Amino acid sequence: METPLVVVGVDGSDPALTALDWAVDEAVRQGRPLRIVYASLWERYEGAVPPWSTDRPWGQALADTIIGQAAERARRRAPGLSLTTRVAAEDAAGALLGEGREAWAVVVGARGRSELGDLLLGSVGLVVAARASCPVVVVRGDRQALEARHERILLGVGDHDVDAPSVAFAFREAAVRDAELDAVRTWRRPLHDPLDHPLLRGETGVYLAEEASEALDKVLAAGTREHPEARVRRSSVEGAAHRVLVERSAAADLLVLGARRRDGHVGLQLGRVAHRALHHARCPVAVVPQPAPAVTEGGER
Repeated sequence: METPLVVVGVDGSDPALTALDWAVDEAVRQGRPLRIVYASLWERYEGAVPPWSTDRPWGQALADTIIGQAAERARRRAPGLSLTTRVAAEDAAGALLGEGREAWAVVVGARGRSELGDLLLGSVGLVVAARASCPVVVVRGDRQALEARHERILLGVGDHDVDAPSVAFAFREAAVRDAELDAVRTWRRPLHDPLDHPLLRGETGVYLAEEASEALDKVLAAGTREHPEARVRRSSVEGAAHRVLVERSAAADLLVLGARRRDGHVGLQLGRVAHRALHHARCPVAVVPQPAPAVTEGGER
């Protein structure tokens, strides 16, 4: 069987080149081939070129330049890397979603050529992260995070993450980087203490923190058995999950989150935590798809 690829989308923008550099480094770490994808609909608007023509349409010339420069940049960064390129005659999100069916992961920049705003995620990245069948990494953050200087992987743990692909992904990332795994589960105290409950009377915070800690241990059990050498930091933290994780992302090289995928659902399948992190995290964010639980309890993550 062929080794699944790391796929990266490029469009000539600075964020895309940053994503390309990150994808090259990740492919080297994982020992995987890299595919660079540029998507363009230029033929739809300019028409196909007759085979006898010696002139190249502007759209084709741009596509060839962008993909060629990206490939050269990747080769300079990792000369021995197995590398392929593809110019796709379709929209960018569709091309990357198609590549993701056979990929190990798809990597995109936080913004594209037409996107504005330093904190906002581009539309292509949002669609791909919300619909892809493989993990998607949106590359953002400062130089320390992009160059993996923190040596820490941040994992957000939710209600249904026992045996979740996101947990296994985070453990593997920590292993290949020899990094600490910072696993975080948040909890919130109710607006009013349930005074009629003997376990919670006057001790709401203590009980909820212990409950979150126990749930965290269950989620991490399989990963620690598979990676006994892993340096795992467990934290049960009071607060809103998206705020806690965005704040802690400032000291991480990668934030890993799960996103439930429901069969037959065609909308953007991102919970609130993943959506906020993709827009505001201070390091790259990996969104790992995982099946929806058989019985849904509570709201979206």
